[in-house]
Amino acid sequence: MQLILTGEQQELRSAVRKFLIDQAPPAKVREAMASDAGYDRDLWRRLGNELGLLGLVVPEERGGAGAGHLERAVLAEELGRALVPTPFLGSSVLAVDTLLALDDDTARADYLAELASGEGIGAVAVAEDASGWGRTGGATTAAQRDGGWRLDGTKTLVVAGDAADLLLVYAQTPDGPGWFAVDGSAAGLTRTTLGGIDPTRRLARLTFAGTPARPLTAADPAAVLDVVSDLAAVALAAEQVGGMERAIELTVDYAKVRVQFGRPIGSYQAVKHGLADMYSAWEHAVSVARHAAWAADHDRSELPLAAALARTYIGPAYFEAATGMVQYHGGIGYTWEHDAHLYYKRAKASELLFGPPATHRAKLADLLKI
Repeated sequence: MQLILTGEQQELRSAVRKFLIDQAPPAKVREAMASDAGYDRDLWRRLGNELGLLGLVVPEERGGAGAGHLERAVLAEELGRALVPTPFLGSSVLAVDTLLALDDDTARADYLAELASGEGIGAVAVAEDASGWGRTGGATTAAQRDGGWRLDGTKTLVVAGDAADLLLVYAQTPDGPGWFAVDGSAAGLTRTTLGGIDPTRRLARLTFAGTPARPLTAADPAAVLDVVSDLAAVALAAEQVGGMERAIELTVDYAKVRVQFGRPIGSYQAVKHGLADMYSAWEHAVSVARHAAWAADHDRSELPLAAALARTYIGPAYFEAATGMVQYHGGIGYTWEHDAHLYYKRAKASELLFGPPATHRAKLADLLKI
């Protein structure tokens, strides 16, 4: 098990952090999240073409870096730390992992290089209600008619669904669940950007009405969904750890300079204890996230349990830290001008993104047989 970054991974983290400090400061983050696209297109392409970061887990022969999930977790930490609005989770995680998990080498050849370069954006459509990712495709159906496959139904909470050029859809067929590729400009596809609580991550609702779709080969479509879900939990956990770290740093810095009753508030024991609890929770979160990333690279049999633990622990821990950030900043922490509310909203939205915490706790209990 690897819980400490290697020298190369630390260099990757330093390089990404420096790039984001220069190119995605808080003012640019606010500008990007308020734009029509919801992200900085130039920054996104630079992450892909210039730095080669969007295809870290994509094999070299498919246009990627051929690295691992630990390296991708390092990138996710830094993106989460800076709250950069990008399609990273939807495209470089969910879409890439789905293509790699399918038994469809033709689809990999057709799509992975564009996703790795940032020239194309992908999204994965699974959920049909707020309870999270379904297991059967449910109300979204696929059937053969008019000389090809057609999709009908609605998917919601699709990460980067409003910006995606490629949609990978999990739908119900007459023979069971299956995976389908849909062009972002396909006829019969309607996209609606959802007004979520987190302005730094766009979600969309997709409606299919006789939409042309390409069937993708998968020996066990449900198993693909399980793997993709677990790998998404790894990347999201790393992102949450990065945001949690920055929230604590900003709060500690503020506690050193905010004076109340003639003393910095950080000198009061109650504040010290609260900050120490936040830091301790972050240390635990780092270990849980690193273990999950290690399992994704080195022991897939351990991945479901590691991913379930990451979902169960890190989401609530990040939200608790973000709540403390707002509280310890006092009145300024509740203002639009301060970044505290952005970390608070990202923390809560991320905690609920793939289903409520109770669902994750139940899965963890099942895996532990308790």
